[in-house]
Amino acid sequence: MKTKNTFLLLIAAPLLAVALLISGCGKKEADLTVLRVGYFPNITHAQGVIGRASTDDGKGWFEQRLGPGVKVHWYAYNAGPTAMEAMIAGSIDMTYVGPNPALNAYMRSRGDEIRVIAGAAYGGAALLVRPAANIKTPADFRGKKIATPQFANTQDIAARVWLKSHGFNVTQTGGDVSILPAANPDQLLLFQQGKIDAVWTIEPWVSRIEREAGGKPFIEQTDAITTILVASSGALRDKRALVEKFLQGHRELTAWINEHSAEAQALVQRGITNTVKREIPLELVQASWKRLHFTTDVKLAPFEELVTQTRELGFIKDDTQLDRFIDTSISK
Repeated sequence: MKTKNTFLLLIAAPLLAVALLISGCGKKEADLTVLRVGYFPNITHAQGVIGRASTDDGKGWFEQRLGPGVKVHWYAYNAGPTAMEAMIAGSIDMTYVGPNPALNAYMRSRGDEIRVIAGAAYGGAALLVRPAANIKTPADFRGKKIATPQFANTQDIAARVWLKSHGFNVTQTGGDVSILPAANPDQLLLFQQGKIDAVWTIEPWVSRIEREAGGKPFIEQTDAITTILVASSGALRDKRALVEKFLQGHRELTAWINEHSAEAQALVQRGITNTVKREIPLELVQASWKRLHFTTDVKLAPFEELVTQTRELGFIKDDTQLDRFIDTSISK
């Protein structure tokens, strides 16, 4: 009997130790405070890409500034409207995103759900033309087909506003110039096949179309708002201290990016490659970098202009004011 009891004890002890270990790990994970942050695996979202890569490496640029007991969960998105849907649904607390999806979400929620807390990147967008399309002047766009990344996204609005300013009648589905919303990878293929005459897009696709398909820049948006950092109203209410610390980390990371461009480019290249599971050439990141300017500055005037333009296009129907769009109490 003694031998049998000893045998059972030898079996039970390791199992009990494993159970205690699992229970302890579960409790530790449950005790962590989580900040859920969205970003795009894109060069224009460099701060998010580097932040995600540092979290994956266990170094945690943002975690180091958020303090013990806090973990950042990163969520990669491919389009601004999708990221804003997730924020309004309460699935994420913050996200890097383009200006137009943020404005649309703000308007749709009557100004209740989101706040801009910082800038992230400017520039990086351009209108490229196919040489064989023989486009030399704005008038040459009549009857042509232009691709944009997504209906009503930032570049799509820019294309429609620019065409309208040159006298073209551009409707949502037709007009003097055809606008074809197409995912960025599809844009490159369509351009190479000659099925579109021009494309209004964002880096790194500007550089890819230029390098791989012979696209020629017709307009370069060097000062356009490309990426901003947005927080949900709920996060600002319930996790404000963490949002403030994340924002400080964002400011410090932006300064570091500007001071260590070569190292930052390498991190962005690795971070995007790991996320999309496809090798992104460092040379492409370097080429795209030349068109971008990383800054945390954010002002209301450019957004007011965007709203005016979007209303004129009929994409915004209501009269919600932008007085709450930027959280000035946290973005100073």
